[in-house]
Amino acid sequence: MNQNVIKEHPRCPRFSGNISTLIALIVLISLFSPLVCIASDMRVMTKKARQELSDARKAANQSNHKISTSRAALQIDLSTVQREARKLQNSVTLLTDDLATLSSAYDELTARQAEDDLEMDELAGTVRTLALDTQTILKTSLLTPFEPQRLRDLRPILAEGRFPGIDDMRTLVSILFSEIQFAGEVSLKRGAFINRSGHEEQGEILLIGPFTAVYRFQDEIGFLRPDSGGRLTALPVLPDKKITKELGGYMDGREEACVFDPSGGSALRQVSHRITYVERIRNGGFFVWPILAIGVLAILIVLERTIFLSRVHMNTDKIMGKVNELALADRWNDCEEMIKSKCGRPVCNILRAGLEGRSYDRETVDSILQEAILREVPRLERFLSVLHVFAAISPLLGLLGTVTGMIATFHVITLFGTGDPRLMAGGISEALITTMLGLSVAIPIMLAHTFLSRRVHHIVEDMEEKAVGLSNIIMRDAQL
Repeated sequence: MNQNVIKEHPRCPRFSGNISTLIALIVLISLFSPLVCIASDMRVMTKKARQELSDARKAANQSNHKISTSRAALQIDLSTVQREARKLQNSVTLLTDDLATLSSAYDELTARQAEDDLEMDELAGTVRTLALDTQTILKTSLLTPFEPQRLRDLRPILAEGRFPGIDDMRTLVSILFSEIQFAGEVSLKRGAFINRSGHEEQGEILLIGPFTAVYRFQDEIGFLRPDSGGRLTALPVLPDKKITKELGGYMDGREEACVFDPSGGSALRQVSHRITYVERIRNGGFFVWPILAIGVLAILIVLERTIFLSRVHMNTDKIMGKVNELALADRWNDCEEMIKSKCGRPVCNILRAGLEGRSYDRETVDSILQEAILREVPRLERFLSVLHVFAAISPLLGLLGTVTGMIATFHVITLFGTGDPRLMAGGISEALITTMLGLSVAIPIMLAHTFLSRRVHHIVEDMEEKAVGLSNIIMRDAQL
């Protein structure tokens, strides 16, 4: 740019070279003056850098010394840590071995504990089962009403969730030994019992081991049995006089032996629950009464027919002999008088009819006699057909009662199921009782009907025999 300016002033050619030199000097001065400054600054900086370098070297030497010192310490610490680590590793190895041993021992102890728990559970179950059996024995024991605390001592052992201990086992053993001891004793005590009327009374009680208990209250002597509440209850049925006398003498010390129930009350319960025939009939239902009515009517008919047939057939041979004797003496009027005095008997009626027609020929007389016999047969067979009907109806009524009883039984099963057999006992009892009663009535009626039918048949045959005899007598007298 300056060159262009110079060139544009041709009027000043002299100063063109000087100006260039001047400019060059100015440029040089401007160039070297910073260098001089820079050179002086470089010297200062060099000194400063040397000083800093020296300080840095000192610091580095100090750091190296510290590092060396720290390294030595760290190496010592590292050696110590490594030794500790080796020790810990050995300890871990030992502890691992101990852990394996302890784990094996723990497993063995756990298995042994499980076996012990199982054995203890079995022992507890056995003790509890034995306690339940003992409770059942005590509830039916004759000694319990006099020692009720035994049941109270037994209740804690039966508590749910309780593990029976040694004291509980000792209590159980003590109760069992007391029951065993009581089983071999015969004692006379005074205590309370429930009489036959349901009231509690105080009286003398004879205990014959675990088998039999006998009470004496005032002049009454009877047997006792334990009820579900642990009380002694009198049986509703008293023993007979011989047994009562024997028991009273034994309680007073006058007898050396007495009657007792070795079954523990089973035989006495059967005696007390013995059902009479009347009670069975009452349990038979509605159809029992028609069967009984048929039985009563059949008895009346059998008695009436038996008496009637015995009366009408009495002394027929003797009457026929007397007729034969008077006919041979030609005393026919006496025969008629004698026959009239025996009126009402079938044989006499036939003989009277024959005597009235003795003037006719034989065929007519035979017809008259046969007609008289036919007239008497309905009298003899009266009510026999009724007996035959009764014999057929009775088992049918019993069968009908059986059907109704079974219907009642299935109705009860439908409502209540088969859990309690006592609910079905009523219908089954009704069915069996009506069948039994129907057969019990029908069989004797059939036998009585057969007997009376044979009796009537025998009387008819006798009448026919007497009619033939009279016809022969009449014809013989006509020929004479």
